[in-house]
Amino acid sequence: MAQRFLSSAFMLTVSLSCTYLCYTIIFGRTAVITGRPYVGSRCPPSRLTGGKKLLAQSDHRQCAWLETVQPGPPPLRLPPARWGDVKGKNLSSAQKLGSKKLPGAMIVGVKKGGTRAVLEFIRIHPDVRALGTEPHFFDRNYDRGLDWYRSLMPRTLDSQITLEKTPSYFVTREAPRRISSMSHQTKLIVVVRNPVTRAISDYTQTLSKKPDLPTFEELAFKNRSQGLVDTSWNAIRIGMYILHLENWLRYFRLSQMHFVSGERLITDPAGEMGRVQDFLGLKRIISDKHFYFNRTKGFPCLKKPESSGQPRCLGKSKGRTHVQIDRDVIDQLQEFYRPFNVKFFETVGQDFKWE
Repeated sequence: MAQRFLSSAFMLTVSLSCTYLCYTIIFGRTAVITGRPYVGSRCPPSRLTGGKKLLAQSDHRQCAWLETVQPGPPPLRLPPARWGDVKGKNLSSAQKLGSKKLPGAMIVGVKKGGTRAVLEFIRIHPDVRALGTEPHFFDRNYDRGLDWYRSLMPRTLDSQITLEKTPSYFVTREAPRRISSMSHQTKLIVVVRNPVTRAISDYTQTLSKKPDLPTFEELAFKNRSQGLVDTSWNAIRIGMYILHLENWLRYFRLSQMHFVSGERLITDPAGEMGRVQDFLGLKRIISDKHFYFNRTKGFPCLKKPESSGQPRCLGKSKGRTHVQIDRDVIDQLQEFYRPFNVKFFETVGQDFKWE
């Protein structure tokens, strides 16, 4: 009789234990499901006797096991959605489209050096988003504030670089301090060119807008017979690169500046853009396969993308024929610029061979 009683008590214990275990699983209280130890209240100590006490002890042991069970494996984490799947619908707009950020890199100069070409070429890199127009924030619109400036920028992902181009920054005295105030880490790109050729190009562009402009020679010299160059004329002063660079080096390290050769940009665009990509910390994606030389413009163009029926060349104002200048005038200006060029070459550690 006693044996039957104990057998029945044992079966009842097992049944109640299973019932309790199922209850805890269904209601999510066990660490096996949640991955966390059970933190509920312990079963109260039993005061029963005989078979009832045995059942209570069994139930108590079951409760204690649930409290001390080790956490199971961490919940399965799915990879982030990339192809517009269901999980991707939960991404915020900022994650999908990016956000507007202040530039991490800037093309700051120089006018008529080849800045538009560098901008258009670097924009084909998938990790660069660039503002197409020149915002002139640090020279003309600084009083509008950084929020206004940021609002002009394209949306970028965290993995992309925001870039803008305003060539007049290089010769604006306040620009280095203002840009440094925005960020000490900004990367600066300066496209330079033989200052005599640059001045002639500058004059040619202005003449196309103002046909009654005095001759190049009249503007370039105070007294040509004495070799007195008029450095107050902006077209001449811009080419005195070292004077402007010294101002920039008061606020930025030379390692934060990259100098692009305007001449090599024409003869070897892939090589120059390769160095620009290195400077920006980008993978070299832009290469020879992206360019062809347009003999009519005398300038490289981008080959047509697969989605377009036309190649991409710079505007009509780029690659225009320069005004013819007397050779003696050119030689005099070359002589004038020589000491400025030498010091510039020494400072940047690069000989651009402008002789």
